[in-house]
Amino acid sequence: MIIFRIIFIIFIVLKFRLDEFFKLRKNSFLNIVIFPLNFFKPKKNNRAIRLRLALESLGPIFIKFGQMLSTRKDLLPSDIAIELSKLQDKVPPFEFKKVKQTIENSYSKKISSVFKEFNEKPIASASVAQVHFAKLHNGEKVAVKILRPNIENEVKKDIKLLHLIAKILHKIWSDGKRLKPDEVVSEFERHTQSELNLLLEAGHCSHLGENFKDKKLLIVPNIFWDYCHEKVMVMERMDGIPISNIDVIKKNKINLPKLAKNGVEIFFTQVFRDGFFHADMHPGNIQVAKSGKYIAMDFGIMGTLNEQDKLYLAKNFAAFFKRDYREVARVHIESGWVPAETSIDEFENAIRSVCEPIFNKPLKDISFGKLLIRLFQTSKKFNMEIQPQLTMLQKTLLNVEGLGRELDPNLDLWVTARPFLENWLKEQLGPKSIINKIKKEFPNWMDVAPQLPTLLHSYLNNHNKNSYTILKNDMQKSVIEMKLKQDRILIVIVLIFIAITLIAFSLI
Repeated sequence: MIIFRIIFIIFIVLKFRLDEFFKLRKNSFLNIVIFPLNFFKPKKNNRAIRLRLALESLGPIFIKFGQMLSTRKDLLPSDIAIELSKLQDKVPPFEFKKVKQTIENSYSKKISSVFKEFNEKPIASASVAQVHFAKLHNGEKVAVKILRPNIENEVKKDIKLLHLIAKILHKIWSDGKRLKPDEVVSEFERHTQSELNLLLEAGHCSHLGENFKDKKLLIVPNIFWDYCHEKVMVMERMDGIPISNIDVIKKNKINLPKLAKNGVEIFFTQVFRDGFFHADMHPGNIQVAKSGKYIAMDFGIMGTLNEQDKLYLAKNFAAFFKRDYREVARVHIESGWVPAETSIDEFENAIRSVCEPIFNKPLKDISFGKLLIRLFQTSKKFNMEIQPQLTMLQKTLLNVEGLGRELDPNLDLWVTARPFLENWLKEQLGPKSIINKIKKEFPNWMDVAPQLPTLLHSYLNNHNKNSYTILKNDMQKSVIEMKLKQDRILIVIVLIFIAITLIAFSLI
């Protein structure tokens, strides 16, 4: 029952003295109730370790929530974020009897009819699913991912509790309004829901594979769609070296600096070329083929960026490379990430105060990801709204940067990324890009063109009628004159449109 779960959570909170995390509102009832606990403060572990231990005690969903929080360094103190990053989403596997039951219910046939061989021992087990190796009847070696039994109900219950806790914190915690705990839980809920539908994850994998179909830098496993269901996903089995096993990578004579550089190129290609990126790139989800190419795994959490986000982000990065803080401030305001009324001079100075001390270090010692975190923290003081897509991007950039420097301590992310970004911006803002956009939009223009005079005239006519109603009879003459002017403007607009159309058509 949910009431027992709530009692258990309260017990864990008190046991690990998590009340120390919150500055409660003055004179609140809860402040009075927990006051006696101040005489029994724990002495062994610091607050970050106690929080990690508490989340581990509360089970897999709270562990996943802690992992997500560890990426929100724009919200958390650094000591807590670092400690939460140690949380491991590893739980004991569920028994093969339940694996078999899930598979047979999904396919409506015996497991032996679907797979020629099926390894009963899982190769990986996490809070939401586990993975087994198998072989199809045509001889294809595959990896089979199966959702845990009843995981949807367990997740739903725990997320309801997280929402309840967030709402309580919003009311009693002095920082509750600023940090919006319920929005953080909602973000976690969105990520978790995408992991509970393996058809969705299979779609993510297929999409990423299509973007890197040349397999020059990144290998993505093929999906066997005929064998995929909401609770079962079957994909090509990968035989790579875990990215964390650097000694084995060295033994296979793989060039580590090149591998690190390729990782940065893959990341920026996903973000700026495709606007679709793997947003869970921790070491457990990345392998290296013996050929030296990356292998991507686990596609439950993916990030997306629209064209406008990509352009503003690239402009921001390029301005950082040039240490042009006014441009960084201007782009933030222009993009709508901070309010339009923000003083550009004050914002520029705030950004400069954050960046200059960092840029005084050698470039190879500068963490691009941490710089972004500091920038987000500064921007929050200017009422920057939380951008979920940027939060996922920042988390992924930190992972990529961390993995890259594990492989090559001298990796200079700035030198590696700058040519890519500058070339991409030239392509986006150059004449070739404009021509390509005209070609892309030309069919839509041709559909709209015949209706344009009627639509414009209808709009202007309605506008005139409204003006006539407001100004009444004594303004009739002015309205007629306005209509004549508007008709002239209409003719000019139509002529300009026809000219643009003819120019675009001649370039095709």
